[in-house]
Amino acid sequence: MAMSGGKDDGSPMMEMNTTPLIDVMLVLLIMFIITIPVATHAVNIDLPSPQPTPPQTIVEPVKNKVVLTTDNQVLWNGNPINNGQLVTLLQESMKLPTEPELQFEPEANASYDLSARVLNIIKGSGVTKFGFVGNERYASFAKEPGA
Repeated sequence: MAMSGGKDDGSPMMEMNTTPLIDVMLVLLIMFIITIPVATHAVNIDLPSPQPTPPQTIVEPVKNKVVLTTDNQVLWNGNPINNGQLVTLLQESMKLPTEPELQFEPEANASYDLSARVLNIIKGSGVTKFGFVGNERYASFAKEPGA
C-alpha cells in the first residue's frame, strides 16, 4: 500500500492511503454478491379442480326495430305506429328490468324530415341501447340501373 511521504526530518509517517483498501473491499463485495444464489420463492397453493359447468340456456336479448318506410310510415317491429305510440312504446321498454336494444333502420329513400323527428323522439326518451342497422347495404354507391 502506498504511504504518503512524511517530513524529511525523520519523523514517522502518520497517514495511510486508504484508496487501495476501498478498491479491494469493493471487489470482494461484488464477488460475494455474484456468488449468492438467486432467491426463488415458490408459494404452493392447492387450487380447486375445475368442475364441469352446467349447460346454460342462452337468452336472446330483446330487440325492438324501428323502420322508416319511403311512404312516411314508422314501423315498430313491423307494425305501423304514429309518433304518440312511439313515445309510449319507448317508455314501456325503458321500464323493463333489462333495457332492450333499439335498432333504427330507415329505408333507402325514407324522408330525412321523418328520420330527424323520430331520432329526436328516441333521444328524448332516454334510450341508451340504440344502434343503426342495415347500413351495410349502402357501403358502395353505384349508379342505379337505368340512371
